[in-house]
Amino acid sequence: MLLACLLALILTVPAPPAAANPALEAVLAENLDQIERPSRRTVEPLVAEIAATGPEGLALLRAWAGRSLGLTDDGRLLIVTAEGMADAATGQPVTGADPAMLRPNSGVRGVIESALVAGAIADPDPRRRAAALDSIARSASAAHLEALRNAPEETLPALAARRERLEKLLVIQFDDDPAARVAAIQDLAGDVGLDFRAALNPLLATRRIAVPTEPDGQPQGANIARELRIGSEDFPREAAVALMTSEGLLEPRLTPAQQRTTLAAHIVDGRVGGVPVAELSDPEARDRAYEALEAAGAVPPAATEAEVEAALAATRFLDVYAEADSSVTDAARAAQTRAQVRLAAMKGIDLGLDALSLASIYFLAAIGLAVTFGVMRVINMAHGEFIMMGAYTGYVAQTMIADRTLSLVVALPLAFAVTFAAGIVLYRLVIRHLAHRPLETLLATFGVSIALQQLAKNIFGTQARPLTAPGWLEGAITVNDVISISTIRVAIFVLALLFLGLFLFIMKRTRLGLEVRAVTQNPGMAASMGINPDRIAMMTFGLGSGIAGIAGVAIGLFAQVTSELGQQYIVQSFMTVVVGGVGNIWGTLAGATLIGGLSKVIESFNPANTLAAQTFMILFIVIFIQFRPRGIIPTRGRAAEA
Repeated sequence: MLLACLLALILTVPAPPAAANPALEAVLAENLDQIERPSRRTVEPLVAEIAATGPEGLALLRAWAGRSLGLTDDGRLLIVTAEGMADAATGQPVTGADPAMLRPNSGVRGVIESALVAGAIADPDPRRRAAALDSIARSASAAHLEALRNAPEETLPALAARRERLEKLLVIQFDDDPAARVAAIQDLAGDVGLDFRAALNPLLATRRIAVPTEPDGQPQGANIARELRIGSEDFPREAAVALMTSEGLLEPRLTPAQQRTTLAAHIVDGRVGGVPVAELSDPEARDRAYEALEAAGAVPPAATEAEVEAALAATRFLDVYAEADSSVTDAARAAQTRAQVRLAAMKGIDLGLDALSLASIYFLAAIGLAVTFGVMRVINMAHGEFIMMGAYTGYVAQTMIADRTLSLVVALPLAFAVTFAAGIVLYRLVIRHLAHRPLETLLATFGVSIALQQLAKNIFGTQARPLTAPGWLEGAITVNDVISISTIRVAIFVLALLFLGLFLFIMKRTRLGLEVRAVTQNPGMAASMGINPDRIAMMTFGLGSGIAGIAGVAIGLFAQVTSELGQQYIVQSFMTVVVGGVGNIWGTLAGATLIGGLSKVIESFNPANTLAAQTFMILFIVIFIQFRPRGIIPTRGRAAEA
């Protein structure tokens, strides 16, 4: 009971008033009129003074920019929020007041927000400092450069590096010292960041001017980029005339038709400007007549063809930099050239990564076909449908298992099992009965392909089904603004390497691999040694089909899962096998690398037209096969003769 009374007594004791900020109170008292009616041109020093008074001043500026600052009749500034009102200088709660809300315009708010950002650079919270740097990077000003220079030293290495780089970018844009700007450009030379390239572009921007060749033909204080030659591809004669006219060096041009019309309208007693009409067939006489009319004020001034030619001969045409200091533009031009070289190299690396990613997809799609064709010499037109079945298996697994990672772990072996079984069934029902009859096998598997597509449409419908990647496979691995590759593509590349290693292990280190190699090289001799060629062919066909199913899961993670999914990769799979070398795993890898690389290179010339890239690719393969019909790495020995 005593404790409860003591607690109640403590709660009833009023809290001590908040400590006032004398510096802020003094600034407010001296500048109350300017706060009530601010001007964009004069408010900047006042905002800086308020910001320098500490947290209370920054809180006032935030309220002012947010239009939640009010002024009472007795001259008190109040911060008005949903929770209530408080004195802007002391922070003490205020009740019963009816302040007039201050509404600064956008220009004043911009000054206030710049000051707030500058104040946030020194905030104890690293997140606010990082947000302040982001805000400066989005919309920088000269005031931000001073704020960065005057801010206390950054303690976190990552933020310190960001701030140092940002300061150099602002020096390039806003510093008055050319030497400091040149030093900042040279420090960042070779950087391919978009922000650095954007900072260089205004320095190297040019405008075209026309200057008389007399007395010296040099524009005052101009930083000349180049002199233009009249008649060149980018500066025709008409452009030169238009430039002189726009700069007042030449009167508007008088065309022959306009001249004739004007002279005809001013015929008086058989003369025009003192020139007889009979002489007007001579161009020089027409010019004299028009000049006489100009002198009399009868027609507006205009340049005749002779005057145009004379003006062109007496004028220099120049591209001049917007930046007046030549040392700055020289440094910027050198930095831009270096950045462009690095940018081209990085684009090449990025293109190579895309090509490697595409090659890994083609390799995954074709490896099963290479196994089947290498052992059995069977052209399986239903191979694409095994890829489609694998993708749909992944979709079914994902609908039954909510966890995306777990569903993917389950989908990979499940897809292998489903398509392995489907391959066995196809072999037992169709392929084994058409042995050594390639044409009939091709037609039969083509019919199976159509049947499997229709079956998929009947079960899953015609709409695309989603096969969503786990969260850790979303996003991309980004090196810089140029080099980036999606995480899914990296995962598929790793999967392709794993399958390459697994296949080599099976073929080189297991009994099944030994038997497959024996049947591939000489089926008759293998049968005489106790190996069942029919069983080996069946297992090989099932293995190739199972690998296609796993490829379907991988492809379905970034492609639309439809009944036509396999048809998009069957052509590339056959091209990969044929170009690489039939029945050779290393040839399949080489073929996938070649086709993937060339596809991306061709696409880079016209990224919007992928159909044209495919057309040129097929044309290349046709030409390639003419010179190397057995592929890049052909099969050797008896297997090549089978």
